[in-house]
Amino acid sequence: MMISNLTTVDEFILLGLTDKKDLQILLFIVFLICYIVSLLGNIVIIWISSVNPRLNTPMYFFLRNLSLLDIWYTSSVVPKMLINFVSVRKTISFDACFIQLFIHLSLGGAECYLLLSMAYDRYVAICSPLRYTNIMNPVLCIKMAAASWVGGISNSIIQTFNTLQLPFCGPNVINHFFCEAPILLELACRDTTFNKTIIFLCAIVVAVVPFFFILITYVNILSSIMKIRTTTGRRKAFSTCALHVIVVTLFYGTIFIIYLRPGTVHVTNQDKMATLFYSVITPMLNPLIYTLRNKDVKVALKEIKRKKILQEKK
Repeated sequence: MMISNLTTVDEFILLGLTDKKDLQILLFIVFLICYIVSLLGNIVIIWISSVNPRLNTPMYFFLRNLSLLDIWYTSSVVPKMLINFVSVRKTISFDACFIQLFIHLSLGGAECYLLLSMAYDRYVAICSPLRYTNIMNPVLCIKMAAASWVGGISNSIIQTFNTLQLPFCGPNVINHFFCEAPILLELACRDTTFNKTIIFLCAIVVAVVPFFFILITYVNILSSIMKIRTTTGRRKAFSTCALHVIVVTLFYGTIFIIYLRPGTVHVTNQDKMATLFYSVITPMLNPLIYTLRNKDVKVALKEIKRKKILQEKK
């Protein structure tokens, strides 16, 4: 990487979540459990939605993409964070830092757009059920998923290149648990006003715009739900949508805290908690919220279990 040859910084020190050793061990255990739960939950979703014909629908096509995203998204941050919890020297090389930044921005941006695609899928399913199959055809689903990935990678290229243009000549201490663009800008050796503007504009396009359209789709969904005649039906539909809205709001809201804040970035414990939500907690919650509570998934799991029992008896 040619840019790295122009700087005196060849590694960064990650301060992490805390400097208290006893608390670091506890956090290591907590986030290791969260990481394992996240991996297992998302792997189960990919597996069961791939092998069961019942789940061969646009909704589960997008969920497979979301699970795949979440596996790599949380893996771009958590393993290094876990290592640093038990390491004396909590460093990351210059190149590894920017590789982590690129991967995290790519997957995070892709998830922002994919959540919009999923909201549109639910909007069509609830507001135009008779046209659902025609509208959400396989070609459109593939295009929407591909556009999400392209949008995320494009965002990452812009932000990573934008940050790499800066000289880093010290200090090299990052008050965070991973390399994030706004925090890296604070370590640059020249004025970063233009770079911060680029990050702000990228956040508008990648996070604010999709979130705005998601809100519009859910307003229309809730309007359709209120027209359901049975109280039980309304309660069930509202419960599902409310959980989706909560997860989406947590994901986008915590991104807004980090990427839409003007001026100098002074990282606080609250900022680190916000980053934890969209980098670690949300990928763990998505399988629980979107599918493991879903009746179709439960039926599919029972069918697989029944087939396994029959095979063992034979």
